[in-house]
Amino acid sequence: MSTTPPALVAKPLRPLKGVRILSLALNLPGPAALMRCRDMGATCVKLEPPPHPSAPKGSSGDPMGLYNRAAYEVMHAGMKISSADLKTEAGQKVLHKALASTDILLTSFRPSALKKLGLEWKALHKRYPQLSVVAIVGAPGARAEEPGHDLTYLAENALVTGLDLPPTLYADMAGSLMTSEAVLQARLLQLQKGKGVYQEVALSVAAGYLALPRTWGLTAPGAAVGGGHAGYRVYPCQDGRVALAALEPHFAAALAAEVGLRQSHILAMFAPETHTAIAAYLAGKTRQQLDALATAKDIPLYTLA
Repeated sequence: MSTTPPALVAKPLRPLKGVRILSLALNLPGPAALMRCRDMGATCVKLEPPPHPSAPKGSSGDPMGLYNRAAYEVMHAGMKISSADLKTEAGQKVLHKALASTDILLTSFRPSALKKLGLEWKALHKRYPQLSVVAIVGAPGARAEEPGHDLTYLAENALVTGLDLPPTLYADMAGSLMTSEAVLQARLLQLQKGKGVYQEVALSVAAGYLALPRTWGLTAPGAAVGGGHAGYRVYPCQDGRVALAALEPHFAAALAAEVGLRQSHILAMFAPETHTAIAAYLAGKTRQQLDALATAKDIPLYTLA
């Protein structure tokens, strides 16, 4: 009979339980942030514009509902979604009725659009002193009126390679993380100060944050995690590829011993002959053999087709 104790499963924390969030934010960053807030216990309500007249019947007013309905459904599960045209008097009534019982408002409009809708921070703060606002913009300060999207913010921060599109929407998702963090900050300050606060999240800044390792030179060609260290690279194997991450000395030593290298110190891992030896070793192994090696020798790697 095994005496191994059962694995501990962390119980989800719900720091936003009881907090009411109203979101006007569309597309990806806002809904993804709202999804995280929901998972942290917040009561989330989404107010969307009416669907475009040309949209199919039953469509959402959020473009994400048209781009990818499955993604839309995942992000909005368990939330109350209403529709209102904020450019009309009736829509404004729906909005302000909701704001009267809201703790945090989430927006993703340009400042000029917020002004037209009567949603500038000063006006809102005067009418609802306890309300906090988290505003998602494309770029900070005076650049907030500039048009842009995930791809342009990544390009601005040197995160686009060649003509290939990035494999995921990094700026949008990093922005959603920063937005959920801003919600937590706003709530904490709200409780400390006894009044609402304003927080701004810029997607270009989120992309810049992701680019910091490159800015610091960590991923520059020849750097430790830029292909210079032989234990941290992607190599071909017999039936696919292997992402090898034997960076720390003990991982590098285990790899060197398996390959048959005499030395595994940091300088040796940068030597051309070390790259050649590891490449030759991996090229002769199948993915199955390498997966078994990772388990047996405690070497961090992941095989790919």
